[in-house]
Amino acid sequence: MSSIEPDRIGFRAVTADDYGLLENWMQQPHWQEWWGNVETELGYIRDMVEGRDTTRPYLFALEGRPVGYIQAWSIADHLSEPWLSKAPWVRDVPADSIGVDLAIGDVENLSKGLGTAALVAFARMLKKEGHRHILIDPDAANLRAIRAYQKAGFEELLIAPDPEQGGRSIMIMQLAIEDNRAQSTNQAGIKG
Repeated sequence: MSSIEPDRIGFRAVTADDYGLLENWMQQPHWQEWWGNVETELGYIRDMVEGRDTTRPYLFALEGRPVGYIQAWSIADHLSEPWLSKAPWVRDVPADSIGVDLAIGDVENLSKGLGTAALVAFARMLKKEGHRHILIDPDAANLRAIRAYQKAGFEELLIAPDPEQGGRSIMIMQLAIEDNRAQSTNQAGIKG
C-alpha cells in the first residue's frame, strides 16, 4: 500500500477558478509526457465543468492542499462515435464500467504514494456510489503509473492499441473487487 493513508486525501469538484492551477500543472514535463496539448486538455475540462461532457473532474487534496487531478467517466456514455474509433476497447469491457484518469500536480510530489492513495480513496467513493466495475487505462509504457495502480488494487484486464498514439498501447486495468472476479464477463469473453 501507499506511504500516504487514503483517509488523508479529499476531493472537490473542479470549478472555473481552478483552470489556472490545472494549466500550470499541465505544462510540467510529467504531464506533457502522458497527457495531450494543454489547451486541448483544458478545453475538455471546461466542457466537463460547464456540462457539455458527462465526465466528472475533481482536484484531490492532501490534508486540504490540492496536489492532483482525477476524473471519472462512464463507459456507457462513450459507446458511440467518435469514441468507438478513438478507444475501440470500450466495447470489450462491461458497459456499466466507470473509467478513472489521474495525474499528480507538481513534479516534486511524484513517487510519494499520492497517486495510489488518491486512487484508493476515489475508488472507495465510487463504490459507495454503487459502481462495481472501476477501470483505469494508462499508457502501457507508463510503468510508474501502472505500479501505483497495482498498489491500489488494480489488475491488468487487457492491452489495447491506442489509435491516437500511433503504435502505442494502453493497459486497461480493473479494480479487483471480489464479486467482480466471479461475475465480470464482458462481450469479448474477458474475465475481470
